[in-house]
Amino acid sequence: MPKIRYKRIMLKISGEALMGDRGYGIDPVVINTIANEIKEVYKLGIQIAVVIGGGNIFRGLVASASGMERASADYMGMLATVLNALALQDALEKRGVLTRVQTAIEMRELAEPYIRRRAIRHLEKKRIVIFAAGTGNPYFTTDTAASLRAMEIGAEVILKGTKVNGVYDSDPMKNKNAKKFDKLNYLDVLQKGLKVMDATAISLCMDNSLPIIVFNLKKSGNIKRIVLGEKVGTIVI
Repeated sequence: MPKIRYKRIMLKISGEALMGDRGYGIDPVVINTIANEIKEVYKLGIQIAVVIGGGNIFRGLVASASGMERASADYMGMLATVLNALALQDALEKRGVLTRVQTAIEMRELAEPYIRRRAIRHLEKKRIVIFAAGTGNPYFTTDTAASLRAMEIGAEVILKGTKVNGVYDSDPMKNKNAKKFDKLNYLDVLQKGLKVMDATAISLCMDNSLPIIVFNLKKSGNIKRIVLGEKVGTIVI
């Protein structure tokens, strides 16, 4: 067996990652590709938790800026994450991967309510746990939910999947001379305003010494390389 660097991980997937080039909704090709990547890591015996965003369906912050009451807009965004969580669950289970969806907003017909000890037990029984509906509270992002849940379940690292190869000093999609960072500390991220995760999420990780690895989710095999200890993307410690 290969040497495993991380035995329990939190994978953070943005909602935007699921829509591919469609501009809205869920691209079946993309979600099936992500499910295949997760399965490869699952086969190594890694305990995997996932927090998924909802920006491919509804963004509460955007709706709030357009005049919608912020709390209502955020709750709508939380419901969008549940749709994505169920789609990912379906893709994984079609590949023979055992999963459970837990939501911060109770909806028993669709998923379990979030219970920390139950989530840990699922992980110990080799089930992937997908956390939906963020923290269950408005004004908090799914980045913050990922940090919070990661600490609650004792994850060793947060893996944040993005469209680029790590953290840059400017947008590499717009600036071909953007400089990539291989390693950062939490204060660098906060002081330089780097778009790794929001400030609340970074502060939570800093207070609890939880590393964050930002990597390209589109590149095949990246998640597996990270859990096996290869240097991929940018690490924030």
